[in-house]
Amino acid sequence: MSDPIKAAITAEKEALNLKLPPIVRPPEDIGVDALTQSKLLNYRRSKEQKKTINQLVIDGAKRNLDRTLGKRIPSSPEPDYPPTMTSEIKKKGFNYIYMKQCVESSTIVPIQQEWLDHMLMLIPTSLKEGKKREELVQSLINEVSSDFEKSMKRYLVKSVLMKPPVKWLEDEGGPLPECPVGLDYSNPWHSSYVQTRSQILANLHIVHPIMKMLLDLGYMTFANTVLLDLTGIRAKGPIDCESLKNDLSIQARKSEEKIMNTWYPKVISLFTKKEALDGIKPEKLDAFYNCVSTLMSNQLKDLLKRTVEGFVKVFDQEDQERLPIFKMELTFDDDKMEFYPTFQDLEDIVLGLVERIAEALQNVQTVPSWLSGTSTTVNLDTELPEHVLEWALDTLKAAVRRNLEGARQHYETYVEKYNWLLDGTAVELIETFQAEDHTFDEYTELVGRFLSLASEIMLLPQWVHFPMVRLDCEDLKTGLTNKARAFANILLNDIASKHRKENECICSEFEAIKEHALKVPETTEEMMDLIFYVEKARTIGIQELALRIKESKRQMSYFLDVFIFPQEDLALNSAVLMWPWKINPIFDENDELIENAKHKKENELIAKREKLILEIEKESRRMEEFAEFAELDRMQQYVTDVRQLQKRIQESEEAVQFINKQEELFKWELTKYPELEKLKVNIEPYQKFFKLVLKWQRTEKRWMDGGFLDLNGEIMEADVDEFSREIFKTLKFFQMKQKKELQEKRKSAKRRSLETEKLEEEPKENPTITMCSTVMENIKVFKV
Repeated sequence: MSDPIKAAITAEKEALNLKLPPIVRPPEDIGVDALTQSKLLNYRRSKEQKKTINQLVIDGAKRNLDRTLGKRIPSSPEPDYPPTMTSEIKKKGFNYIYMKQCVESSTIVPIQQEWLDHMLMLIPTSLKEGKKREELVQSLINEVSSDFEKSMKRYLVKSVLMKPPVKWLEDEGGPLPECPVGLDYSNPWHSSYVQTRSQILANLHIVHPIMKMLLDLGYMTFANTVLLDLTGIRAKGPIDCESLKNDLSIQARKSEEKIMNTWYPKVISLFTKKEALDGIKPEKLDAFYNCVSTLMSNQLKDLLKRTVEGFVKVFDQEDQERLPIFKMELTFDDDKMEFYPTFQDLEDIVLGLVERIAEALQNVQTVPSWLSGTSTTVNLDTELPEHVLEWALDTLKAAVRRNLEGARQHYETYVEKYNWLLDGTAVELIETFQAEDHTFDEYTELVGRFLSLASEIMLLPQWVHFPMVRLDCEDLKTGLTNKARAFANILLNDIASKHRKENECICSEFEAIKEHALKVPETTEEMMDLIFYVEKARTIGIQELALRIKESKRQMSYFLDVFIFPQEDLALNSAVLMWPWKINPIFDENDELIENAKHKKENELIAKREKLILEIEKESRRMEEFAEFAELDRMQQYVTDVRQLQKRIQESEEAVQFINKQEELFKWELTKYPELEKLKVNIEPYQKFFKLVLKWQRTEKRWMDGGFLDLNGEIMEADVDEFSREIFKTLKFFQMKQKKELQEKRKSAKRRSLETEKLEEEPKENPTITMCSTVMENIKVFKV
């Protein structure tokens, strides 16, 4: 028998003699929750320790009882043995326990470190990561070592001792594997082995030496290599999305070029050697190269997969130390608050990088295609599996959205606090406020609200840092601040316009006072009105204007802090403040003007009074002339003269009224003119008489010179009687007047002690009475 066959038989026997407990693959979720795993391990360890302690206590108690009493207190119900068998069974049981302890106390070879390393390699890589990785691995090694030692002791006990049939000595570990019995190892299997081995060598190209060289080359090239080096991406600080995309794309292209310039030429060089195809039959050449392509494809796919997995791990929420920091801005454009770039843009860029990784190494020629040198190229299948891409995209999408949640909440804070500035609420508030009647203080309160809001926005932080985002809020802060200040300026312009109108009104009133005060009065009424106006302006007007100027000054002080006046408004404000000092010289000038005007008007009034007295004297003399009128032919002239005198009397009356009014204005004693009243009374009979005579003359002429047939006797008789009565009344009036005047003259003469002869002297004949008598005679003659 050859040496390889002997070695195989020996190995099989050893395997049959030593049956270790089956290796149980650890659960996939081990290491996920380090705290829970630690608690479970501690609980298992404490449970085993308690079990060992209890067993030792029971064993010690059994030995003590066996020595002293020769009997055992059972820890579990025993079968009903005959009384003669009880002591023998107890003795066997205690002997077995003693022997078992002796065997277990012997030295056991510990588990080999190589076995432990192989076991650790079976654990998935994802379960060997975390903060408590070393602690969990050491705990697992301790547990496996303990289980191995217990298994070896148990196997040794069962191999050396035979357990007596005592129920309380049953082993809970289960039966040991039995050695095979009756197996025939003399079967000539070597021929079939050689045949099978030859078939394997002929068809299984993976065992070809060149494949091992290709595998080693791939391992040395790709074992610690990925397309993208993402270790220092966070240390670069905030970076633009496009910059990251460009940087990683360039890095992926350079890595791809490096692989194609280093690994691929080495691969080609393996197959350009003469000994590369040793042992490969021509009909098996395609299958051989298919195996080569598959191996190369698997190596490149694994590289792409590890690169994608590494890129996905960068965005792991639990390990934020590798997260990239993206630059994002909150922008303000067209009265809208937006992100730049948007969340969708950022997500598309991150997902696009996965697609960029998947696009790498897709144009790698197969070895036979390269060796053939034809224009038609055949590329390796290096496309990542669909499920890997879906997993990467879904994981990244969820991670990106989760990492952007903080920035979204910060944006929602802005929207919640300041969106009313943009959605029309502020505009409606201002329009409603302006439509109502509000005071200056109410305006300033609302303006202060907007200005305080602008200050609050400006004090917000410019940069807000999140695990994956550095959010720049400067543009949004500036936009919202300008918006709030714009609303404040609307209100400021409104009250500034009102303030301007008020100042213009104040200046116009001062100008009006100045104009009135410096105007030279034409009449006494104007002078008195001017005196009253200036007096009122000095007392009430100036006080009211002073209060308004004080309020304007208060408003001006407020505007200087929040508003920029144009040059014309500054000049207007200065004029308003200077008017109280400018008005006093105007009043002094008015006093002088009034004094001069008053002196002048008084002199004019005195002159008018003297002129009126002279005019009344003239009218009286003219009145005396009426008594001398006695010519009936000049009756028309007499009527005209009476009318002229009446007109002059009327003008004199108006002059009296004017003089009295002036005297009232000057607060003088009113002058009276009884002669004028007397003239008015005395001229009335003459005017009536002259008109009546003139009427009679015209009527008589009409009757005498007109058509005879047009006359009506009855009417004529009635008219004649009427004229006769009126003339008679007039005659009687003048006679009574003459008599009365005569009596007054006599009384006045008696007072002056005149001579009696003169008193009894007959009065002269009155021409008016004579003229009345003549008219009476003419009427009588006409009537006859």
